Amino acid sequence: MATEKTPEKHEFQTEVRELLQLMIHSLYSHKEIFLRELVSNAADALDKVRFEAISKPELISENPELRIDIKVSEETKTIVIEDSGVGMTHQELMDNLGTIARSGTKAFMKNLGAGAKNDVNLIGQFGVGFYSVFMVAHKVEVLTRKAGSEEAWLWTSEGTGDYELASSEKATRGTQITIYLKDEDDCKEYASEWKLRSIVQKYSEFITHPIWLQGAKEPERLNDKTALWRRSAKEVTDEQHHEFYRQIASEHQSDPIAWSHTHTEGTQEFWSLVYIPSKAPFNLFSAERTHGLKLYVKRVFIMDDSKELLPTWLRFVRGVVDSEDLPLNVSRELLQNNKVIANIKKHLVKKTLETLQNLADNKPEEYAKFWKELGLVLKEGFYMNWEWLVELKSLLRFNSTFVGTDQLTSLKDYVGRMKENQKDIYYITGENLSAIQTSPHLEAFKAKGFEVLFMNDPVDEFMMNGLQDFDGKTFKDITRGDVELEKTEDEMKAEDQATKDYAGLCKALAAALPELDSVKVSSRLKDSPCCLTRKEDAMSSQMERIMAQMGNAGAPKSKRILEINADHPICKNLQKKADAGESLGEWPTVLFGQSLLAEGSPLSNPGAYVAAVTKLLS
Repeated sequence: MATEKTPEKHEFQTEVRELLQLMIHSLYSHKEIFLRELVSNAADALDKVRFEAISKPELISENPELRIDIKVSEETKTIVIEDSGVGMTHQELMDNLGTIARSGTKAFMKNLGAGAKNDVNLIGQFGVGFYSVFMVAHKVEVLTRKAGSEEAWLWTSEGTGDYELASSEKATRGTQITIYLKDEDDCKEYASEWKLRSIVQKYSEFITHPIWLQGAKEPERLNDKTALWRRSAKEVTDEQHHEFYRQIASEHQSDPIAWSHTHTEGTQEFWSLVYIPSKAPFNLFSAERTHGLKLYVKRVFIMDDSKELLPTWLRFVRGVVDSEDLPLNVSRELLQNNKVIANIKKHLVKKTLETLQNLADNKPEEYAKFWKELGLVLKEGFYMNWEWLVELKSLLRFNSTFVGTDQLTSLKDYVGRMKENQKDIYYITGENLSAIQTSPHLEAFKAKGFEVLFMNDPVDEFMMNGLQDFDGKTFKDITRGDVELEKTEDEMKAEDQATKDYAGLCKALAAALPELDSVKVSSRLKDSPCCLTRKEDAMSSQMERIMAQMGNAGAPKSKRILEINADHPICKNLQKKADAGESLGEWPTVLFGQSLLAEGSPLSNPGAYVAAVTKLLS
């Protein structure tokens, strides 16, 4: 260590001890943050001297190399961090390290003026990051020499409220920080090359200036990776994107299906590079699911799993966001109500949806693969979200009676195929595609040539609360309410006549099945004898099953409507029995049970249904 002269004793300004203790124990959640802060301060000092040397090249002529060096000793439990940056004068040491929450960086940026700010990359914002070192240190020495000066100064403190300043000696410009670690296990662990290497590569691997670990064997460069997102989008190749995606997404088996690479300037400046996976992340639906965006501030890693940057219905996105306008020590709590983050989030959602729409328009087969993997999550965007509904509607894809179960259709294409006299967009929900395809509710729609969308995902029931219309057309569940099907005059007359003819049977079935709301002649059926429907405002059978699976089995259920097919032989025979005053026997139980099974609902009394069928067969 350099020769120490008679030290000056100073007390920290502001409410010294209380404030310092608060920062040491409460500001940061992980002690390892101290190394991120000190490395960032060193990079800050290097940026300053590089900028000042533009007009005063003599400042770095003696040592043009800009770098950060780290040494560690397990024996003495010390860490040394040295930079060849701008250094500090006696007064700057007092201002920057003697006064808590005063930032030399912040003052420097102010002095640069608006025109020069884009030429320098500075990190510190609050001037408190340095003091995080006292989370692990019982003593800290800062030896510094200002660029262009022959004077060197030694600043020493134990973080208890005061510090010492002494004239010293240093061969070259820059700052050297020596950390004497506390004799506690969770502090001594940092006296390890392996530990420091992992922290630097976690937080600082994309910092512009080289960081060298002066190891016991040989010097090791710790940050040789390029911040890909900071490069021009036109310069980055597909292969580089694939490699970077595999790195940040920990995905080694697949490549991204699309990406968005942007740099936004103006009132705020940030870079974003987001990827759309081709395969669903393994924990997408688990309680421990993660959000795939990493947040950086001026190339310095801040946090993984940044839930504040995208809504949950885009949690499959992977990528990086790098802001120029957030403080380095920003916490997750501060992010939640931060205007900068709110603007970044809006931009990211917009760009992600535009990327998906571009994929859907120009590579429909690739988009279909994405939809089968991740469309389920995108549908969640219709729940409690009114800002992006137009964009989301355009991205929806469905199976239908027209395209079948192997192909998908968009709402735009559906509307383009609608019959001239068709008013609504028809859909049907169900537990799976097999049950939907065989549903008796489809019979009249198929006969009329009206396309029906299939909705078999559990989220579809929740989605429909937000998906109420498209292109001026409303959505109509074919299992609820009356279905007009744009009938001809002859069809309406035939239906009115059947309603009169079958009044007796409807009354008899209603009497035999008190659990029903009513029985009526159907306009939906062509081949099946009957089906169950609901009133327009009632909960669907699929939703009732979902609620039961969620533990709400005791919730009140709406009474069903049994619709019968006047043209079916079974119903004709039962009509004769009813008109003759004969008993319908087991037929009410069988018809009701068949209707429940056809829509995928469970039988309330399977034994009674089996007994009824057996009796009829015998």
